Amino acid sequence: MFRLSRKTDYSLRALKHLLTNGEHPSSAREIAQANGIPFEVLAKLLQTLARKGLLVSQHGTKGGYSPVRDSGSLTVREVMEAIEGPTLLVTREDFGRKPFAREGRSHLGTPLSKVQEKVLDVLGRTTLKEI
Repeated sequence: MFRLSRKTDYSLRALKHLLTNGEHPSSAREIAQANGIPFEVLAKLLQTLARKGLLVSQHGTKGGYSPVRDSGSLTVREVMEAIEGPTLLVTREDFGRKPFAREGRSHLGTPLSKVQEKVLDVLGRTTLKEI
């Protein structure tokens, strides 16, 4: 079963909050309280999203976080990969080395890699505006 991690869920919820908040930056505390997300966890996630270029961080009394793009151009895949790293449904380790030992002759590698491509394609086309 394919599942989103809690960190990805929190990140998507925070970005949706920021995108609906208009042009006004929001603090990590404000986002956490409005969405029922633990502050300490969210603060780290927002820093990661800012480091990966999905958010802008502004310091000062009127500071906070703002998205760098609109909701129609930010994708679920971008957020997932910013938080979790490359998205893989199946790795060589999932089945040990034997099924992949003979190049091009894996019984599972080819069908599962096709499924992975399709899932990643859908995640890459699904924008935050759509969710």
